[in-house]
Amino acid sequence: MEGKGLNVGEYVDLMGLLLDLQLRDEYRDGVVANFERIKAIAQVVNEFPLPENVEAAPTFEP
Repeated sequence: MEGKGLNVGEYVDLMGLLLDLQLRDEYRDGVVANFERIKAIAQVVNEFPLPENVEAAPTFEP
């Protein structure tokens, strides 16, 4: 989605329709605010530079 900004309010509305979720009006602003926070955190993670020689592990082993 490069070059385009994500409209979080529209995303919440469309996902509500897709999932047949009855989101009450009094909760919508809170849901949108939380998705804005999630978007900001995801942007930090996605922008973190990784060396070219890093490969994804097939399983996580702590």
